[in-house]
Order: sequence, then C-alpha cells, then structure tokens
Amino acid sequence: MHQFLEAAIIGVGLGAQYALLALGFTLIFGILGVVNFAHGGFYMLGGYVAYTCVAGLGLAYPLAVVVAMLATAALGWLFELLLIEPLIDDHLATLMLSLGLYLIISTVVLAIFGPISMEFAFPVTGSFHAGSVYLPRENLIVLAVCLVAIACLWLVLFRTDLGRALRALADDRAVGMAQGLRPRLLFPLAFALATGLAGLTGALVTPILSLAPGVGEPVLATSFLTVILGGLGSLGGAALAAFIVGLVEAYTSVYFGGSIGALVLFVMVLLLLVFRPTGLLGRDVRGA
Repeated sequence: MHQFLEAAIIGVGLGAQYALLALGFTLIFGILGVVNFAHGGFYMLGGYVAYTCVAGLGLAYPLAVVVAMLATAALGWLFELLLIEPLIDDHLATLMLSLGLYLIISTVVLAIFGPISMEFAFPVTGSFHAGSVYLPRENLIVLAVCLVAIACLWLVLFRTDLGRALRALADDRAVGMAQGLRPRLLFPLAFALATGLAGLTGALVTPILSLAPGVGEPVLATSFLTVILGGLGSLGGAALAAFIVGLVEAYTSVYFGGSIGALVLFVMVLLLLVFRPTGLLGRDVRGA
C-alpha cells in the first residue's frame, strides 16, 4: 500500500511539472497560433541559467530560480517581438523559426558548457516520511512551487485585465482587435509568460534529474503529447492531461519499469486521436 501512495504523490509531482510546461505550450498555441518547438530549449536554458548563477555567481538557489525564470521570459519576449510577430500568420515559418531557435540554444549551450552533465544538486536533501511512506524532500518542494506557479497563472489569466485580453484574442483575434486590443503588445507578453514557465520548470527540475545538452528534447516531446491529449488550445485540458501523464508515468515506472511509461502514453494519445480527435477538453475549432 505504501508503494501505491508513494507512486501517487510522485505522479502528482510529475503532473505539476508537466502542467507548467504544457500550459506554456498551450498558451502560445492558443493565443498566437504558434507551435513552439523551442519550448524544450527554454526549459534547458532555465536549468543552465540557474546553474551559472549558483556555481558561477554564488547566488542562492531560490534567487537563481527567479533569475532563470526572468531570463527565459525576456528571451521569449524578444524572440516573439523581433522574429515571430512579423510572420505571425505564417504558421510554417513560425514553426521553423522556433525550431531554429531551439537548435541555436542547444548549440550555444554545447559550445559553452560542453557535452557532459553539470554537477548541479538541489540544495535540500533527505526524505520526509509518514509511517511507511518515504518521499524525497526536494520533490515535495518542487511540487509546492509548481502548484503555486499554476495558481498564479490561473489568477493572471482569469482574474486580471491582462488575462481577459489574452483570452479574448485567443477566442477571436479580429473581434478583440476591433475592441481595441493590441496583439503587438499582448502577444510578446503571452510568449514571455509561457517561456518563463518553461525556464522556471527547468531551474527546479534539472538539479533533481540531470542538466546536460539535449535535456530539452524529451521535455518537448512530453509537452507536445500532453497538449494533444488535453486538446490543443485548452488550458484546462493541458492541466488535466499533465496530471494524467504524471500518474501514468509514476505507476508504470513503479510496477512495470520506466520504459513502459512512454509506450503507455503513446498508446493513450493514439487511442484518443482515433476516438476523440479534439482531445479531452479540446474544441472543434480554435477561434484565434
């Protein structure tokens, strides 16, 4: 029984991490109509920025996480404003631009830090135990931070004028512009918000897992599959699918081995595409 409970809590933790990534991916697609293939690169960059702040500048880890989030958000804002915005309606061009940015980030990281994994450890170690259930403290801290970040994102999107404006553009860009909304101002902010979430996740998770060139590729794949499972453009669907994916990965890893989790995820997505192509909470037509 204790193994079942441990897997459940680990799955929720993984789901919270995947939710931050999938929500950012969905935010960009839902509002801008852009498939951001650089999302995994921002995750990786967040980890390397946090590592540089801790190992190179001597900053405290919590401050390094904040710097990583702000740095990736700033890069996302500039990327959207200077490169994506002029081609916002050319979906193939924006897809290729985001893929090119990911390759640039990967190449720069490889040139500066080399191909080996960095020695980047989470500052808190040890386990929390309640009865026979043992859970790593770092995983619980990351879970708490991710849940707070998800709650903050929800507040921004559903309780602020900025969030209402972004959702209006996602529902119908032409009507939103007729009401005075300015996509050239709001689109870079949405992109920065999404890439900041990816950078935050990278800064939190890479000290626990690993930090090396290429860590963004499986993140991109998982984010993409999670978004498809939840429904492209659906924030609620992305969050729901993220926790489903986290629980599936945790339970399959505990009871069947780590390699089975990816297979189960692919089968889930395949079956969903056959019987419900719009995803769990997706819509037939995306208004943006």
